[in-house]
Amino acid sequence: MLQLNYIKENTQEVINKLSIKNFDATEMITKVLDLDNKRRETQKLLDDNLFESNNIAKEIGVLFKTGKQNEATTLKDKTAKLKILSKELNDKLLLIEKELNDILLQIPNTPHHSVPKGKHAADNINIHQEGDIPELPIDAIPHWDIASKYDIIDFELGNKITGAGFPVYKGKGAKLQRALINFFLDSALKQGYTEFQPPLMVNEDSGYGTGQLPDKEGQMYYVGLDNYYLIPTAEVPITNMFRNMIVKAEELPFKCVAYSSCFRREAGSYGKDVRGLNRLHQFDKVEIVQIQHPDKSYQTLEEMREYVAGLLRLLELPFRILRLCGGDMSFASALTYDFEVYSAAQKKWLEVSSVSNFESFQSNRMKLRFREKEGKPQLAHTLNGSALALPRIVAALLENNQTNEGVKIPKALIPYTGFDIL
Repeated sequence: MLQLNYIKENTQEVINKLSIKNFDATEMITKVLDLDNKRRETQKLLDDNLFESNNIAKEIGVLFKTGKQNEATTLKDKTAKLKILSKELNDKLLLIEKELNDILLQIPNTPHHSVPKGKHAADNINIHQEGDIPELPIDAIPHWDIASKYDIIDFELGNKITGAGFPVYKGKGAKLQRALINFFLDSALKQGYTEFQPPLMVNEDSGYGTGQLPDKEGQMYYVGLDNYYLIPTAEVPITNMFRNMIVKAEELPFKCVAYSSCFRREAGSYGKDVRGLNRLHQFDKVEIVQIQHPDKSYQTLEEMREYVAGLLRLLELPFRILRLCGGDMSFASALTYDFEVYSAAQKKWLEVSSVSNFESFQSNRMKLRFREKEGKPQLAHTLNGSALALPRIVAALLENNQTNEGVKIPKALIPYTGFDIL
């Protein structure tokens, strides 16, 4: 959530920046400023009313002590009216504050100055690409056929048990999943991250804290009886561990890593892009999260970007890094890099990671602050990245490494799989 003072002091700048995200904030910002004026006016009336009530209460005490009963009784009647007015003003103030907060929650984060204009994924900027595109034999097959051929992923069985988008991994397919998870976790631990195993459901406050609510409510699975949401990424519970905290500046950064299953409704997805592992409702992912000092967050973002690139190099996958344009960025992000790997049999690039800096947007929602040795608490910056999401990594590994003898396993994974060919 954008800070109210920032909006008030930089009104036109906020509107201009949000236009890069193709978001016309003019009406909302005007409403925010109007409500803030009403809030301050109402607060002053309430404060004045309470001040008068307190003064009268003191005067009544003096009058009773001096035997002026009638004058004291008259003033008591006045204080009763003032109490009624105070309640009315307080109720009005609460309504104004709720309306103001509801609007602020709907305003996206402003993008970093380096974010390019654009409306769609086609407008993203390719800033780096490396690795050779595999040349497969003419009879190469896509990963869903490879999965069937070697009986390692059963899409139909998942459909029977639950529905489309919930595959069942079998035998070496299940072990490959576990191998990738352990490889990603071990890699993060070597880089100083602390491992967590978070809940797979979060409450409403957590959803609002990281910006999934109200923006992505329709994409989340909802457990109505308990008012919980299945997590779309471990970012949500991990970042919310720090909600309503004031930490010491010298404790920063907090570096967290977590493996979890992720759940996304993917409403509106259809066609060839949902074949096989391309788009699932449940999938596994290892997530990295950092809570960082504002002065260091963009340096940290670049370090996280390089870390993800290093994982893809070890997996021997050709990849490219995109700086997302305004129209393709998430609601909460200030700057996002997407990683895509090339899936040779499908002849297309598949997104496998997003690495983002949210600046103080999530921290303001969560009241996550840090304190220097001297001075007032300040909002921390939050960052996160997929390191990595498994389904499309598996898809690319199966397709790019297929041979007549089977699917070759990258050297870095062999200690985890226990086999070098699938």
